[in-house]
Amino acid sequence: MTVRIGTRGSKLALAQTATVCKKLAALGIEVEQKIISTQGDEVTGVPLHEIGKQGVFVRALDDAILNNEIDCAVHSMKDIPAIRPSGLFTSAILLRDSPADYLAYSGSMSAIKIIGTSSTRRKAQLLRHDPCLTINDLRGNVDTRLKKLSEGQYNAIVLAEAGLTRLGIRIPGDRLPPEKFVPSPNQGTIAVVSKADPSLMEVLSAIDHSGTRKDVAIERAVMEQVGAGCFTPMGIYCKGGHLIAEVLSLDGKRTERIEKNVETIDEARAQGDALRARAGDLIAEAYQTLGISYDR
Repeated sequence: MTVRIGTRGSKLALAQTATVCKKLAALGIEVEQKIISTQGDEVTGVPLHEIGKQGVFVRALDDAILNNEIDCAVHSMKDIPAIRPSGLFTSAILLRDSPADYLAYSGSMSAIKIIGTSSTRRKAQLLRHDPCLTINDLRGNVDTRLKKLSEGQYNAIVLAEAGLTRLGIRIPGDRLPPEKFVPSPNQGTIAVVSKADPSLMEVLSAIDHSGTRKDVAIERAVMEQVGAGCFTPMGIYCKGGHLIAEVLSLDGKRTERIEKNVETIDEARAQGDALRARAGDLIAEAYQTLGISYDR
């Protein structure tokens, strides 16, 4: 069978899709690639939270699967929202790459005053580390971000380390330890979403990594129970069942954090409920600051 694979057209998305295609080809499976444009790619001049909720890079690919234009789509799993359309299934989750953020800069760390990122989580964590920093919005693909850094618009920028690795980019900077700068849930993970076709799902399951699937399922269970959306600074990271999750205020001055060993999805949901109860005021405050209604 020939598997029609959809992808965004960015260099990173194409690199991730190439990884999936290579794995499938090694199993003797023919693939056909199709590029799909998404709203997140088309609107680049504003922060992500002003475009819409989590999923701005996913919806067009979901529609293409449901309309039978493609059989499956490759995503950064952190972009996939909790609520999914009926008829879709995450058929494969690849072995996780680095979950960490990477602070790209040249020169002395002490000279860093202005950092670029569009993530409220990264902004809050950086301000927690150093309240004197200025954090300015930064959108665009990796090349665009690196160009703005080289032009001196920022002293440093934050990128996902996994993305740099997949693109073969080596630049000066430091890996931010995920235990302190807790990443977005599922960061560093490539997922393949398909229609709920048993024969297709069986083919794609051959490239699934069970350990990564368990860890990211725990992260997603916590994320779903907290229900803070992409507007709230929140990091969730699980490795081998060891869970770290935190919600921060937008200015990074206050944090609610849990750190537990978790074995089951039910345990993960219980930890998510506990974090939501403790961080309710921080979540509501983030929504209010951004002018978005929040239903507790």
